[in-house]
Amino acid sequence: MADDAEHCGDSPRKEGSGRDTGEEGIIYSKLKNGSLKLYELEKELPPLDAIRARREFIEKETGTTLENIGIFSIDIERVVKRNCENMIGTVQVPVGVAGPLLVSGEYAQGRYYLPLATTEGALVASVNRGCSAITQAGGAQVRILHDGMTRAPVFAADSIVHAKQVADWVAAHHEELRAAAESTTSHGKMTGIVTYITGTSVFVRIEFDTKDAMGMNMVTIASAKVAELVAQGTGARLIALSGNMCTDKKPAAINRIMGRGRSVVAGVALSHDLISRIFKTDAKNLVEVNYRKNLVGSASAGSMGFNAHAANVVAAMFIACGQDAAHAIDGSTCITTVDLTDSGVYIAVTLPSLPVGTVGGGTGLETQQECLRILGVAGGGNPPGTNARKLAEIIAAGVLAGELSLLGALAAQHLARAHQQLGRG
Repeated sequence: MADDAEHCGDSPRKEGSGRDTGEEGIIYSKLKNGSLKLYELEKELPPLDAIRARREFIEKETGTTLENIGIFSIDIERVVKRNCENMIGTVQVPVGVAGPLLVSGEYAQGRYYLPLATTEGALVASVNRGCSAITQAGGAQVRILHDGMTRAPVFAADSIVHAKQVADWVAAHHEELRAAAESTTSHGKMTGIVTYITGTSVFVRIEFDTKDAMGMNMVTIASAKVAELVAQGTGARLIALSGNMCTDKKPAAINRIMGRGRSVVAGVALSHDLISRIFKTDAKNLVEVNYRKNLVGSASAGSMGFNAHAANVVAAMFIACGQDAAHAIDGSTCITTVDLTDSGVYIAVTLPSLPVGTVGGGTGLETQQECLRILGVAGGGNPPGTNARKLAEIIAAGVLAGELSLLGALAAQHLARAHQQLGRG
């Protein structure tokens, strides 16, 4: 792999450098006149050469040198087939570690170093401080509340009477639909199906246990089979395989209430002494900051998330661990609570929607695999599903660390000073 990295990192070709000869010149001319499309290069050239030719074409067309984008170490054969079309290279994101973080979950038990991919100065340091506090307090308690990935096809009925008939048909044929869905996958299991009617639109929200996969491809294929049977059995017209009642990659109340992906809660009890020693504040200040900022402030703003910066940690761990980065928005719907106790506070984060997996998608890339191995969750679990749930528990504990640290900094009026010292601009 190192040879590939060096090969792809050669100095970018410059127009007029004398290198546009033979096959390279022909390829460029074809791309220029449109007889060869950028997406067709892999049909003409090996993957590495296709990526280089595409990158050099973009360099010339835009007058931009892409020397650093052309340096990478990941398996290109796999990436161009499964992860990225029209590839020209990679963008590097710094990865820091926070921890060790002591976690006491049903699947994650022990001390973990959290890989965080970010360009935001102060984030890793903040999470690291939260990890220290949680570990000194005896660790984060974590539990999976619900596990299910969803897809919701939308159908058009002829009338509201017909719409109700469609919903009734789905309810009456649950087992038939389940068998059809599960015939498309050797791993997934359909765990629920619910209908929602709005006028003549009928949404069929189907839920699956996707084991260690995040599962969007799995549930889409299975839902297509279900949708086919619903249309045949009811006469309703399938309008879209995803009708946005899933809901995917958008903040949504239905995910907050029903859950999507892995729904997780994490909490820790902090003593008065620990709050004073690590955060330089007290329990009452932590409670008030959370109440007025995370709860009242979020409600006043009409936010769907009631937290300090949960998406920060979710996004950083998602990028490092090969998750779909767009699903970081689901993490933003976290609710952070701080309860005053006789001994200090109990702080908890509730994340209703963490679509994570340890197989498939970006988890197969070498750099992301290494981050998953740091956490001991790479690949499929034994039994299936345990690795993905373990990852969800660790991420939730990381979010708890981030929330705790930022609330502490705000309560002690240290936020601006910390960012200034750590160079966040």
